[in-house]
Amino acid sequence: MKKTLLATAVVGLLSVSSAHAATVLGFKVGADYWQADTTNAFNDDSGVAHSFNDDSSQGSLWIAVEHPLPFVPNVKIRENRLESSTSLANADFNFNGHNFTGATSVTNDLSNTDFVLYYEILDNDLVSVDLGAAYKLMSGSLRVADAGHPEEVDIDSGIVMGYASAQVGMIGLGLFGFADVMLGIDESNVYDYGAGLGWQFDGLAVDTSIRVGYREFNFDVSNFSGVSQNTDFSGAFAGVELVF
Repeated sequence: MKKTLLATAVVGLLSVSSAHAATVLGFKVGADYWQADTTNAFNDDSGVAHSFNDDSSQGSLWIAVEHPLPFVPNVKIRENRLESSTSLANADFNFNGHNFTGATSVTNDLSNTDFVLYYEILDNDLVSVDLGAAYKLMSGSLRVADAGHPEEVDIDSGIVMGYASAQVGMIGLGLFGFADVMLGIDESNVYDYGAGLGWQFDGLAVDTSIRVGYREFNFDVSNFSGVSQNTDFSGAFAGVELVF
């Protein structure tokens, strides 16, 4: 009799759990505004580095899909628009086979898209931890131009990266701290991390989070898409995320 009752209870629990899991499909969309200080150093044809600094606004948009299917990773796609530029008054170097002299402009576009596959290792109201892997696909260019002659090299290769994200909340207050990091595997001097604080407001259909923090993207590469450079974007950001 006890075995029968136990079996019935287990079956009942599994039925409830299955019914609940079938409806647990979540979507996240978000956007960040990032005021970044940028330091750039790119190599000319002879390997000499040329440096410049910039201070400009950058932005990111993302969407994530989380589901209850076991062993199948969740998916996040984040689009990052990153660009810095300067004017050099007295250039004297060769780039991409052309000699630049005098007034020369440089635009370094490091826009990229992150394709992230991750698993929720912990997920509760107090602590959540995600671990996975990412592929950062670059979609920018390095453009050097003087009067009437531009030279542009596409930066369009990809980087395999490790991914980790954590969030610690204060139950009942809506306040939470967060951190996420991506570390290059095949390009070990490339990393992208952010950390900060957020406030979550629960709604009937959509939960809203306001986030502020600090983010840094470091891109230190040698002969990546034919370009060697060491560029760093770092600074404060603010953003919003909607959870459906």
